[in-house]
This record gives sequence, C-alpha cells and structure tokens, in this order.
Amino acid sequence: MKALLLGGAGFIGLHLARRLLADGHQVTIVDDFSRGRDDHELSVLTEHPGVTIVSADLTDATSWTRMAPGWDQVYLLAAVVGVRNVEADPARVIRVNTLSVMHLLDWLAPGTRVFFASTSEVYAGGVSAGVVPVPTAEDVPVVISDVAAPRFSYAISKLLGEAALLHSARTKGAEVVIGRFHNVYGPRMGADHVVPEMALRAMRGDEPFRVWGADQYRAFCYVDDAVEAVVRLMACPEAAGRVVHIGDDSAETNIMDLAKLVLRITGTRATLAVEPAPPGAVSRRCPDLRLLRMLTGYEPQVPLEEGVRRTVDWYHRWWRG
Repeated sequence: MKALLLGGAGFIGLHLARRLLADGHQVTIVDDFSRGRDDHELSVLTEHPGVTIVSADLTDATSWTRMAPGWDQVYLLAAVVGVRNVEADPARVIRVNTLSVMHLLDWLAPGTRVFFASTSEVYAGGVSAGVVPVPTAEDVPVVISDVAAPRFSYAISKLLGEAALLHSARTKGAEVVIGRFHNVYGPRMGADHVVPEMALRAMRGDEPFRVWGADQYRAFCYVDDAVEAVVRLMACPEAAGRVVHIGDDSAETNIMDLAKLVLRITGTRATLAVEPAPPGAVSRRCPDLRLLRMLTGYEPQVPLEEGVRRTVDWYHRWWRG
C-alpha cells in the first residue's frame, strides 16, 4: 500500500509512519518542517527504504503539484496545534488548517481513502455550557460559545475541515474517515502539552511545582494506542463517512494525580502549588468509544502509568541531550 502522510513529521505523524512501515507499506512524508530538521528520530526514519520525504508548505497551492495522485491512503495530520500556539496566533490557525484542507480537496483523486485528524476541542463549548455529557459521544451538539475567543479558532478550523471533507468526498468519489483525537500524549510531542510540560519542569527541579487546573479530569491516550485506532479505522469499510472518537476511556485522571505520578516517576520531591485552570479549559473530558469499538474492536492497551513512564524516559534522554 502507498500511504501519503501530510504533516507526517509531526507528533502523531511520525508514530503513524513507523507503524505503517512496520506493516510493510510505502510511506511518503510531506511536511514544512516547522518543528525543525535537527531530529534524530526523523533522520533515522528517512533512512528506511520505504520512506520518501517531501518538503512542502501545504498552504501553498503550487506545492500540491509536486505530489502526483495514485495513493491508496492519505492522512491529513498537518495543523497548527497546542493551546499556546492557538492563543498566540488564532489567525494563523484558521489560515493554515483551512487552506491545507481546501487544497487537499482540489488535488484529491477518485478512489482515495482519506483520514482527517480532528479534535475533542470541538466539544469544549458544549461541555462548559452543561449541554454535552461526559463521557461524550460523537452525536452530541457542537457548541462554539464565543467565535471571537482565540482558543475556539482551533475547533472552528477542524469543524470546517470535517464538513468540507465529508460533503466533498461524495462528489470526488473518495472515502473519508474523521478521527477526533482525545488527549493523545507520548514521546516527541513537543514541550507545551501537559504530560511533557510537567515532566520537563520536574526534571528541572521546579519548586514549588505548579499545577494548573488541578481539579480537572482528562482521559489520556498513549500515542501507540491512538495509532492502532487510526490503522484499524482506515482498514474498516464501514468507517467511511463517519466521525469517530480516538482515545482511551479506561480511566479518567485528575490533573493533580497526574502531577503526583510525574513527580514519582521522575523521582522528584517538590511542594505542589495549585494554580487556576487556563482560560477556556473544560473541567472534564472523556470520550465515549462505543462507535470505535463497534467498528474495529479496538481496546486501549497502554495504562497511564506505563505511558507516562515511556514519555518521561524519552524526554529525559531528549533533555540531557
């Protein structure tokens, strides 16, 4: 199988590329390398005979002319992500995330199966307003409570991408699977997300150790489990045209308990200091995975403590070196 990973040098993209290569597929990674190229793991991956690397800006329509059609599967993972990035430049979020989708639709060939990476952030407004239950299923109302709030720019861009792909797939003769990721974490995800951010502060010996939103709850999903769900969905004919949650509903974790776990795994002693939750952060997030299970038989395999340990180990090596 020939797979095209748009944004394949990012967090989930690189893990997915490894999995597809391990399964014997040919993989082409397209990325603008905004995270940089000085990346040992990416360098190792590029030496694999089944990998092709293309440097391209997916917001530039001319870049798409360098990618001939004929792919069995296309994964659109490229996006501006991370709360800090989103709040710092919401206009860039809208521009990058939207143009990437629209150019994909212009380029897409009939018969292609497409995976679009969406987000659980689309539920934040409804959960905060008390009209969306947790655990959350795919068929609940989607609420944008303040279109001018910078944080909502990410959810808006992803909802536009979902709608554009789902409505256009029929006319294009393509198949589209929408995966809404819920709090996926793991090695190589950057430094701004909660698990690596806590790990790096613990390694630095921060005192006191601040915990923002300590009373909130999340259901964290280790990246290997998320990739397994993606692979299964793309192999499932009945997933075409569906929006499906990807995550781990086996346990909801209090953020203070997560901080204590990170400190224990890193062997750090620190005074815990509770700080207010970031603006716009929901008090609780957990996916209802009944649809994913029905379609694929998926079950998460990596418990939180094991996943956090793997993540901390990776960041410890990265931090030292």
